[in-house]
Amino acid sequence: MPPQRRRRGAPEEPPGRRGRKPAKGKKAKKVLLWTSGTVAFLVLATGVGGYLYLEHLNDNITSVSDDGASTGGFKKDQAINILLIGTDKRTGAGNEGYGDKGSEGHADTTILLHVSKDRSNATALSIPRDLIVDIPDCPTQQEDGSEKVIPGSTGARFNTSLGQSGRTPSCTMRTVTELTGIKPDNFMVADFNAVKTLTSAVGGVEVCLGKDINDPDSHLNLPKGTHRIEGEQALAFVRTRHSVGLGGDLSRIELQQQFLSSLMRELKSNDTLTSPSKMIKLAEAGTEALTVDSQLNSINKLKDLGMELGKLNVKNLTFTTIPVVDNPAEKIKATVVLDESKAPEVFDLIRNDVSFTEVKQQKKKEAAAVAARLKGEKAPASEVRVRILNGGAPAGSAQSTLSWLQVDQGVGKSENAGNAPAELAKTTLEYAPDQADQARRLADILGLSGSAMKPGESVTNSQGLPAMTLTLGKDFKGAGVSLTPPDKAPDDIKKSTADKVVCAE
Repeated sequence: MPPQRRRRGAPEEPPGRRGRKPAKGKKAKKVLLWTSGTVAFLVLATGVGGYLYLEHLNDNITSVSDDGASTGGFKKDQAINILLIGTDKRTGAGNEGYGDKGSEGHADTTILLHVSKDRSNATALSIPRDLIVDIPDCPTQQEDGSEKVIPGSTGARFNTSLGQSGRTPSCTMRTVTELTGIKPDNFMVADFNAVKTLTSAVGGVEVCLGKDINDPDSHLNLPKGTHRIEGEQALAFVRTRHSVGLGGDLSRIELQQQFLSSLMRELKSNDTLTSPSKMIKLAEAGTEALTVDSQLNSINKLKDLGMELGKLNVKNLTFTTIPVVDNPAEKIKATVVLDESKAPEVFDLIRNDVSFTEVKQQKKKEAAAVAARLKGEKAPASEVRVRILNGGAPAGSAQSTLSWLQVDQGVGKSENAGNAPAELAKTTLEYAPDQADQARRLADILGLSGSAMKPGESVTNSQGLPAMTLTLGKDFKGAGVSLTPPDKAPDDIKKSTADKVVCAE
């Protein structure tokens, strides 16, 4: 595909910005566009007409800087984390009639979409807008190219991480990293019109209500049962709150997850994927509705992301919400705080690329093979010989681990080998075949999983003797803290998969 060109006579744009429209926002209902739009891009990218149309789609895209808050963009050979942000800013034709029309917008609907490294599964983690969080300081690129640091705030609602005090999507991205320990690769922001135009492009999506709903605030008026909705009615469906569940934001999140599940099924259906007219409508709607970060500012880049996301099977796309409890500091419950007994485990699952749903049998076989590394005889701790390197853990971790192993665990044949040549995301233990019994003992002491054990060749320690190599990665939490990640989602975490219909009550 030829590189995109600046329109003749157009002024040069600042680096990292397309400089078209100001950042837009919208209900994050766009997990959708990638899988669908990918086919449209491929169909259209033929001949002169296709090239000109791609140039038109490139001109549709609005991008803003990520201000260094991302990983620098998704990679095809790694797990993917995309932050989907929907705002309540009343932009777009027909939206001025909704309340709060003068607002700068908030992070009203936010989903962290994690796609596994092998693309066999994905988790869409909803973040409640009323969750109390700490918003960090946000270095933010201004219109003139200068940088301004927007002060953070403690004990703030999550939705104020966007729009308020000049905060941009990169501030929301930094807040998510602070909250979850997961650094997003990219972000996407969409406005109210995205729900309307995208649902109309696919001919509507099917939703289910377990009761009659007549909500004057969202303008949703539908009887109990299954309905196909699009346009204004689809927007009313994802906005309704007081008429479902307990009437709060958590109940609305469940409604939105049902909507997104249905939209994903529609986008993956043959009726959509084999219809050039629907694909063109989706390409138009998606590129017009979205504001993306500067790493996703072209059709080519969106197409590449779409190709990766298109590998997903909807039955292995799980929707869940950060576990929260009512804010104990409030008499009238208006906000929520993290459920500290459950939320950290959910974050660990995502950081460790663990599926929230059953995946193909091959995955189970691979997991069993990895687990087998832990089975077998274990050498006495006194016979374990290991070099310890710091590969991304906090400063001093190698020495503290050495002291703990020697004093508390009896691993006397151990030494601090300094810093590793490169940082690692996860701690690893490398060993030769004849050191397997030593590796199993050390893994047992450290709480290492089979996946952290790397069969290979031994190296020599400072005394010229063969030794294993323990490299402490960024996941290292301290000497004596188990490094075994969770291997499945806890049973008490509420979740649903995109292949099933759950009627809203």
